[in-house]
Amino acid sequence: MKTNTADPVETERAAPASAAAAPVASVVPLVERRRDPGMPAFARGLWRIAAADVSSGNRVELLHDGPATFDAMADLIDHAQETVVLEAYIFRPDETGKRIAEALIRATGRGVAVRLLTDWIGMRGMTSSFMNALKKAGVQHRVFNAPGFRPWLGLVPRDHRKLLVVDSAVGITGGVGIGNEWIGKTKRHRGHWRDTAVRIEGSAANDMQQAFDTMWERASKRERRGSHRLTRRAARGAHLDPSNAPPALVGIVEGEPLRLRIARALQMQAISAERSIWIATAYFAPSWSEVEALMGAARDGVDVRILVPSRNDHKWVTFITRRYYRRLLTNGVRIWEWKGAMMHAKTSVVDGRWVRVGSTDFNPLGVAINFELDAVIEDAELGAQAEAMFLDDLEHSREITMKNRKHRR
Repeated sequence: MKTNTADPVETERAAPASAAAAPVASVVPLVERRRDPGMPAFARGLWRIAAADVSSGNRVELLHDGPATFDAMADLIDHAQETVVLEAYIFRPDETGKRIAEALIRATGRGVAVRLLTDWIGMRGMTSSFMNALKKAGVQHRVFNAPGFRPWLGLVPRDHRKLLVVDSAVGITGGVGIGNEWIGKTKRHRGHWRDTAVRIEGSAANDMQQAFDTMWERASKRERRGSHRLTRRAARGAHLDPSNAPPALVGIVEGEPLRLRIARALQMQAISAERSIWIATAYFAPSWSEVEALMGAARDGVDVRILVPSRNDHKWVTFITRRYYRRLLTNGVRIWEWKGAMMHAKTSVVDGRWVRVGSTDFNPLGVAINFELDAVIEDAELGAQAEAMFLDDLEHSREITMKNRKHRR
């Protein structure tokens, strides 16, 4: 994305008369210049709509499903030298939870400083013996927003984020919780949950560390209030141009109550998309502004596809999601339902170059109420991998049409 210091229309008006005599082939049409993939809208846009700094030179890797994610998490923790921070909405005392807990305990045994942040609702079912073993080993633990005499009795907002950072240098985030649902070893669900995470090594991992530190302070009620919380510093990385900055460009978007940051990011991508917008989301109940952005893109010739679960762990969400089908389908948006066990991913890929992986679903809780965290990445190589992953998921899904939408099983 190349930085234009003057409006292209004004530049054309100010061109000397001799320019008119230049060969037609040497004149780049205005519409092509506006679609130039070198435009620096990504970094600047993320800062302006989501207060997210963008860094370059990050090494990124998609992690497909729970087993690959847990292998990567355990490996990172086992190689930690100084610090490990883990923020988990779902943390269960089952086989998966024990595997991660044992890795944390091994890290403290090497002298690594380990902090664990869990959500009070998300850790339901946790046993005191499980947590006592972690604390006895030296793991610092805080719980976010336990019930109490405060706004909404502490029931909302929730810390819905999933985040691991090691040595402030490498991190993992996505939709994967720490529980046996993601490895297919529960009595309630048939097969493992489909999900996606991303491993990020580079400067963006430090942004992930800072995001954890902020939530750590919130959990202890020591977050700075009032005008101190207002963003006053200048943007970092808003100038980055993907045409000459080393890939991958990564912005860490922290969703906070009433900030609507991921919703605005979706609208920015809907505006920018030229070819495709592909979204996988577990709990789809978007606002009408988000629906209109997707429908508008589809009517403008963009290939808009949405992948949702056919069997949801919250059945009432499926009923709400299907209420959107008719409006979306009649406006050119294509919809698939995952055939397997729960499809829990929260991802999007736009034009094969913008990828989002995180914890945010398009519903009021995810967009406007809970604390969330998403990595928004600009990288053509990762975009191609994300598209291939999405297309493979569609092979295991059923497309919904106006004819079959009332005959789903």
